[in-house]
Amino acid sequence: MLACLGGSPTLLAAPITVVAPAKMPRVGTIDERFQSFNIEMLEVTGGRFWAPYTQQSEAPSTSADSKPDTKAPTPPGMDPSLYRYRAPIDLSNPRLRKLAAALAPSYVRVSGTWANSTYFQDSDDPAPATPPTGFGGVLTRKQWRGVVEFSHAVDAKIVTSFAISPGVRDANGVWTPVEAEKFLAYTHQIGGSIAAAEMFNEPSFASMGGAPKGYDAARYGQDFKVFHPFVKKAAPEMVILGPGSVGESGILTGGIPGVPMLKSEDMLAASGPGIDAFSYHFYGGVSKRCARGGQSPAGTTPEAALSVEWLSRTDRDEAYYAALRDRFLPGGPIWNTETGETACGGNPWAADFIDSFRYLNQLGTLAKRGVQVVIHNTLAASDYALVDETTLLPRPNYWSALLWRKMMGTTVLDAGASPSPDLHLYAHCLRNQPGGVALLAINADRTASQELDVPTASERYTLTARELLDNKVELNGIELKLGSNGNLPQLTGQSQAAGHVKFAPASITFLAIPNAGNGACR
Repeated sequence: MLACLGGSPTLLAAPITVVAPAKMPRVGTIDERFQSFNIEMLEVTGGRFWAPYTQQSEAPSTSADSKPDTKAPTPPGMDPSLYRYRAPIDLSNPRLRKLAAALAPSYVRVSGTWANSTYFQDSDDPAPATPPTGFGGVLTRKQWRGVVEFSHAVDAKIVTSFAISPGVRDANGVWTPVEAEKFLAYTHQIGGSIAAAEMFNEPSFASMGGAPKGYDAARYGQDFKVFHPFVKKAAPEMVILGPGSVGESGILTGGIPGVPMLKSEDMLAASGPGIDAFSYHFYGGVSKRCARGGQSPAGTTPEAALSVEWLSRTDRDEAYYAALRDRFLPGGPIWNTETGETACGGNPWAADFIDSFRYLNQLGTLAKRGVQVVIHNTLAASDYALVDETTLLPRPNYWSALLWRKMMGTTVLDAGASPSPDLHLYAHCLRNQPGGVALLAINADRTASQELDVPTASERYTLTARELLDNKVELNGIELKLGSNGNLPQLTGQSQAAGHVKFAPASITFLAIPNAGNGACR
């Protein structure tokens, strides 16, 4: 902008955008357990999950302790060398429980592709050496009891799914509740409960997930019409989620070679009414692990990981599935029951600070769009996990999750327009502070600072890293890490005066504004 002062033109600075915490309108609410996490059923039983990357390359590791088992069964269409055997996760580990409990209240989803063909051994006998015919894995009473005890210890209600493989079907190939019935009965027997469940995991790729050969939308509808009345009688308090599909508007629109894709629209039409909440899964791309011949066109790179295009992919898929929700469950809630950096375990940089921009932006935008629950994959397995599975040390996304839990309440506000497409703004009522507002400002610009005028004093919590591709993150310039006793550090803010607030390049800032005086937050 040019102006004449004393006869000569002068360049005037553009006005700084003013945000008004006191006047931010309410746009909706989210579930108290909005931010949640997934523990794969395969982690509970032990089995072959994604082989880790080496530190030196982006190929899956083939070291002695992580060599992929190429002889064991593999989901159709998948390369056996992508997987590595993992022993069952120890859900009694004190550090793991402490980290999970700090995110409470939450949901823990125990599901995944392998859950579709898992046999529940309803006895205290040792697990058989091989699963019964028609199944691919075995879940023991002891293992499931560990899940229930974990859920109680960390205040994480259980979300799951059921087996639909040939082992649970009658002579006509129709689903029967033979497994689900004993699974639910034992859960109740030991004092547990299932808060919500999908009939099975990702029916859009049913044949890849253990369904019988030739499985189609009509058979899905046939199965659901058996499943629904059974659940309403056996577990009437359980929320029925569905369909739980993935990739139809994004990374998998062309399908997977040799694996047919079932359309959610067709499955919902065939099943008829019965779901209590609409669920879907989202990944913005597939990891390099599943694109071994070169970078998948649906994936991303570290160079693009802060781009508007990458960060907005979650909006595209939500809009697609929300439109289906509006048709088949008008006015009903929508849940994202599985998401992460990329499918197939995440990219090598999923464990680094660079992915926290996606993680928090996704929470912010989905909350604003009305999604009630977002379940991150995973808590502690593979590269996209919140916690390193070997050391149980928090990764940057864990620290991001902890700050979200500290700041963002269940009432979602409209933060107003941002001055830059690279400055992503979200606001909620400040947790446990009537009238208070929490403002999340994500500056995804790698080189330029951004500024806002905030007319009320606040406490500032800024996440940065010396290198974006690093798993160390700093809060207000001090590295976040566990204490020598394994305890979490106190998350302390810095006083921020009213007026201009500057956000450094590639930084994430929460502003806690307890005295905002927002009427929607009282």
